[in-house]
Formats: sequence, C-alpha cells, structure tokens
Amino acid sequence: MSELRFVRLGFGEEAVDYQEAWQKQREVHAARFEDTVPDTCLLLEHPPVYTAGRRTLDSERPLDGTPVIDVDRGGKITWHGPGQLVGYPILKLPRPVDVVAHVRRLEDALILTAAEFGVEATRVEGRSGAWVLGDPVEDRPALGGLSLDFDPRLHDEEFDPRLNGPEYAPSNAGQRREDRKLAAIGIRVAKGVTMHGFSFNVNPDNTWFDRIVPCGIRDAGVTSLSNELGREVTLAEVLPVVEKHLRSVLESARPAPRVIERAEPSGAPAPA
Repeated sequence: MSELRFVRLGFGEEAVDYQEAWQKQREVHAARFEDTVPDTCLLLEHPPVYTAGRRTLDSERPLDGTPVIDVDRGGKITWHGPGQLVGYPILKLPRPVDVVAHVRRLEDALILTAAEFGVEATRVEGRSGAWVLGDPVEDRPALGGLSLDFDPRLHDEEFDPRLNGPEYAPSNAGQRREDRKLAAIGIRVAKGVTMHGFSFNVNPDNTWFDRIVPCGIRDAGVTSLSNELGREVTLAEVLPVVEKHLRSVLESARPAPRVIERAEPSGAPAPA
C-alpha cells in the first residue's frame, strides 16, 4: 500500500463537529478516488454525538429522544465524544474490495496500540473491533444476586439493559468481568475507496454508552485504556502510538482483490 498521510483535524477545545468531519471525509474521498491525494487518515476528537449505522434498530437508540445522526457506514449505533480518538482512514483498495481484510488490518493496528500501553486486547468472533476479554462465564459474579443461568439478557429477547440500572450498564462491564469493547470499527467503501473508520476509547466518560445499546450488543460492554490501567491516559499519549501502528500495518499491507467463487454451471463436470 502507498505511503499513508496523517491529518490531525482537531482535539480538545478544537474538537471537530461530526457533520463537519463527515464533509471533510467526502472531500478527501473524492480526491483519493481521482488520485490527487495519497491514502489519508484523518485523526480527531468529536464533541458528544450519537451516530447510527445502516443496521441500527429503533430499540437500540436513546430512550430519552437524544438526537442521533444516521450515517452511511456499516454497523449499528455508537457514541463519539471527548476522550475518544477517532480515525477515518481513506484508502484506495483493489477491486473487488475485500472489506473484511481491511477491517482486520485496522483491528491489528488498534490491538498493537493497546499492547504498547500494557492492555491485552483481541478480536471476538463475529464482533468487529478490539476487545478486552472477560472471565469465563462460570467465574463471573452473579447479577442482582441471581445465578448467571437466570441472566435475563440471555433468555429475554425484550430485555432492555437501559431500563434496569447500573448492574446491567455497558459502562460497568469491567466490574462484571465481562467482555468489553475498547475500540469500535464501522466503515463504508465507495468506488473502491474507504470511509469512516474507528473509535478508540482512551479516557472518555463511558456512561454515555449507557443510553444506547452500543453496536447492538446486549451481553457485553465498553471500556477504555484508562479504565483498564487504573490511571489517566491522554489522547496526546496515544495519538503518536496509533499513528505508528497504523502506518506500520497499512503501509506494509499488500491488499489483494477479494476472491469471488463462481458456482459451476449445472451439469458441468467437477474439476479433476
């Protein structure tokens, strides 16, 4: 892959409004498609905002009517805000695009970043992003004094953690020793060029996630570097480390077109 350019758009008091950043993505996306700019990763912090991908259900949105911005990426609803490092890698990939391979590369960079700070993160089958694994189910504390065999999240399809207090809140998953997401990924590919990207929880107020069903997942939660390390970690510390690992992973990658398997015509002999 070609050399990766980083653009730091704004942090702290200069955090970038989501709609403004989305427009910037569109501009860079168009320029990358025309080959007038190299592969580019926008890095920034947003003021508090909920965004919903195309698969978000009404039952996963805030109950109090807090505004949500519907976007054209994959995935479901999430939150962005202070203390969270957001990255939008806008890269040209060979067609037909292998979206899964692109997501895996982003996961690799984020997992390596966490490891450099002493946090062991990993993938979870069927769930994108970087995760900190919890204890085995049988070793976790019971919720509300009940055995985990009676955990309503596992048996009641209409159970809503947003209505059932802090013991089920996504922000308290670490206390429950459950799996918890450290970094989320949601992307879109148009004309062979990627948009949107990742959010890495450095030191946000994770109770913002308690108003929604983050990423549509009811049996796990969220965490941050600061939560896992028990000390304050700043975006300024994490920013150069994320850049280093994104550059290493993405520039060394040799993306290949997605392999499309075609069915043999009916009655055709099987290959020898």
